Amino acid sequence: MAGRRDLKAFVELPYRLHSTSPQWVPPLRLERYAFLTRRLNAFFSHGDAGYFLARRGDRVVGRITAQVDRNYNAFHQDATGMFGFLELEDDPEVMGALLDAATAWLRAHGCDRMIGPMDFTINDESGVLIEGFEREPMIRQPWHPPYYQARCEEAGLVKAMDLLMWELEIGDRAAMRPILFELAEQVTPKHGITVRRMSRRHLRADMDRFADVYNAAWSRNWGFSPYGEKDLDAYAQELQLVFDKDWFMVAEVGDETVGVAITIPDINQVLRKMKGRLLPLGWWHFLNRRRIIDRVRVGFLGIKPEYQHTGVAALLYVEHFNVAERTHRKWGEMGWILETNRAMNRGMAAMNGRVVKRYRIYEQAL
Repeated sequence: MAGRRDLKAFVELPYRLHSTSPQWVPPLRLERYAFLTRRLNAFFSHGDAGYFLARRGDRVVGRITAQVDRNYNAFHQDATGMFGFLELEDDPEVMGALLDAATAWLRAHGCDRMIGPMDFTINDESGVLIEGFEREPMIRQPWHPPYYQARCEEAGLVKAMDLLMWELEIGDRAAMRPILFELAEQVTPKHGITVRRMSRRHLRADMDRFADVYNAAWSRNWGFSPYGEKDLDAYAQELQLVFDKDWFMVAEVGDETVGVAITIPDINQVLRKMKGRLLPLGWWHFLNRRRIIDRVRVGFLGIKPEYQHTGVAALLYVEHFNVAERTHRKWGEMGWILETNRAMNRGMAAMNGRVVKRYRIYEQAL
């Protein structure tokens, strides 16, 4: 893929494919162009990617990326490549051609294994939707029609991992098991751990604290990819656009950060009204986002391993219920959570949650 015309075709394809799907939420075009621009995306400080379009005659019928994340491979000490940004018409030949392009690029860059889809890393939009087609995606969740799974598996991709999204009615305390409240009440007197809210002014500094917890709590998880400094710079800038002090939490004991919860008001409710554009009225909807948004996505909730016995996770859960009681945001989704993460999945069940979406990451030897 080369030139502005190809980039425009790459960005526009999902708008054409999914425009009649009531669940699909059109992303802001301006943001998509920026995300795919190498000098504007922090991923390219530690990675590289190739962009590919499939055409049938003059018609664009599919797209894919192939990428290498040097941070990921350095941490895992392997030679894994990823594919991402998968979009295609319902045609097995298109899927085969896209994968051929991606695998050829990855082999040329020294990879012996491919996983995906990831846009560009597992911390961005990841997976192919295989359950929950009837639900709107929340922020940083992809949406696909059912044929995507079929085309992936017909092309020889095999399951690597499923990612789960849990729905929680965070305004319903009665649905929670009493043990969670009991544990939460003991955390401060027994362990000296308290919860504070992040501030917009010091958000970048809190991202360093987040990374400290993230690297400790998630580093043993499948697919883990560490954040670099430029990644954290970019993430802090993104969060400024959706920042809500009520939902950004840090658990501390003294000067040490022991846990973090970043829960994001679902900006997709605003993006639906914006229809992919700032003009003529998209900016108005964005400015009124606090009134529009009534749901949240718990994107990160993690505790350092040495503090996971203290009940601090229960304290953070209860804090979410406290916020829901005084705001109009009463429900949301938590995740993704790896299907193999038994502790977190048990915690979601204890709060009367239910799995409402499932995303699948595939793999293929090269």
